[in-house]
Amino acid sequence: MARWQPDAPGRLAAAALDLFEENGYENTTVIEIAERAGLTKSTFFRHFPDKREVLFDKGTVTGLLVDGIASAPPTAGPLDAVADALDALGRTFFAEDRREFSGRRQAVLNANTELREREALKRIDLTASMIEALNRRGVPGLTARVAATLGTLAWEIAFDQWIGSDNSEGFGPLARRALDAVRAAGAEC
Repeated sequence: MARWQPDAPGRLAAAALDLFEENGYENTTVIEIAERAGLTKSTFFRHFPDKREVLFDKGTVTGLLVDGIASAPPTAGPLDAVADALDALGRTFFAEDRREFSGRRQAVLNANTELREREALKRIDLTASMIEALNRRGVPGLTARVAATLGTLAWEIAFDQWIGSDNSEGFGPLARRALDAVRAAGAEC
């Protein structure tokens, strides 16, 4: 690929995923990723601080969830605001054209302890960001924490279903159902 082609971060992520699948995460270098993407090492480091970050969204998911919570109707309760945010995430970030990449990415993450740890930290940050967004809507601290935590759990459940090979349903409906199931399970406790 020529260096002038657009979407360097996307090209780097695709190249990294291919190489991580072919050679393993530990056996892949930043230089190899950049070369596979048709870019330079310095271009890689303009977009990512290290190779661990190349498969993570640089805050895109968090931003979409926070914006979705903020734009929920003023009358929406905390979990309804989270549900609106999950819907927005499904319409944009988890569109159908990302399903195959997301499933492959998750398989690479699952195979590597360092990447699983990074993903866990990202989910903690995601939950904290949702708590802050709910607080800005006037939701009290404990309620915001519970709603954000349940939202993160619903997101994880829906994502696992969405990348499943036997599923063709969109992320948004899966997330809504997962949130309803989490809500119902909480009521039974």
